[in-house]
Amino acid sequence: MLRDIRIEQVGPDRWTTWRDLRLRALRGDPDAFGSTYDREAGFDEATWRSRVDGTTGPALLAYAADQPVGMGAGRCDEPGWLMVVAMWTEPSWRGRGIGRQILAHVTGWAGTRGLRCHLWVADGNPAARALYERYGFRSDGETMRLREDSELTAHHLVLAAG
Repeated sequence: MLRDIRIEQVGPDRWTTWRDLRLRALRGDPDAFGSTYDREAGFDEATWRSRVDGTTGPALLAYAADQPVGMGAGRCDEPGWLMVVAMWTEPSWRGRGIGRQILAHVTGWAGTRGLRCHLWVADGNPAARALYERYGFRSDGETMRLREDSELTAHHLVLAAG
């Protein structure tokens, strides 16, 4: 773990920081997400604030000094489950354990509430899939299109119970 990285759960007061990093992620790695830059760039302030209001799960930012360098979130999407979403790390900060730290916070949040975790990972993102599998997520064999307008696919992974 990196001592110079801090992970913070953010709320509506940090919506602009969340928005800016999320849009950078969508622009920089468009094939890693089920959403698009064009779609989310059109969100209004109320939508961005709702994304980090904590009502359906945590929104986390990883900071190096005062600069956000990573993000991730969880959303309660069905009874008993939290879906891990919006995972991303700045390219120059990858490979340093930031994603694992964010996952630990998201899965810890879920665990204290008795929720199991799952996620979708783009098939064209082997580094992310390797991170999730090292963490304990396993494929249940389910696949889908990453986005309706795309031929890209994603696999469903579930965090092993225990």
